[in-house]
Amino acid sequence: MKNVFSNPNSLTFFRILAVPVIVVLMMFPNRFCTALAAIFFAAAAITDYLDGFFARKQGLVTTLGKVMDPVADKLLVSSAFIMLVSLGWVSAWIVCVIIGRELAVTGLRNIIAERGEDLSASQLGKFKTGFQIAAIIPLLIHYPFLGLNAHAIGTFFLWGALAFTLWSGIHYFVKFRKLLQT
Repeated sequence: MKNVFSNPNSLTFFRILAVPVIVVLMMFPNRFCTALAAIFFAAAAITDYLDGFFARKQGLVTTLGKVMDPVADKLLVSSAFIMLVSLGWVSAWIVCVIIGRELAVTGLRNIIAERGEDLSASQLGKFKTGFQIAAIIPLLIHYPFLGLNAHAIGTFFLWGALAFTLWSGIHYFVKFRKLLQT
């Protein structure tokens, strides 16, 4: 069991497999299912850190991991946001901006990789991811929890996620604008 959870590619595939579980749970938006969806999302989000940590620590960086890790991240975050929009718990325009930035930066990262440039995530991108995760977990819970308004907390972090999403997206395109001109 330990080997499965310390294998970076297994952790990435766990993140992908968590997506349909979260989607199905959110199709039944009651307190139990939304809390369970938030738990699955949180566990999957933690694997984003762990897969990279184990890959570097154990020298298990693979092409499959390099390709699938960002795909898994985008599937997880985009699916959760889309389900939140479908329930009317998040404004569609915010999710369109967030997913649009992800797609645009993914395209830019493909150009960067093709040109042999460094494409590691920026600090702004890491803040963006952190705020997105911090927003999605309470937004998935949605209902008041332990006397706290989970939806209001999630909405607060969502505005931060939106700001970092725009800022980091602009930063990527400004930093690599020379690659877009050739």
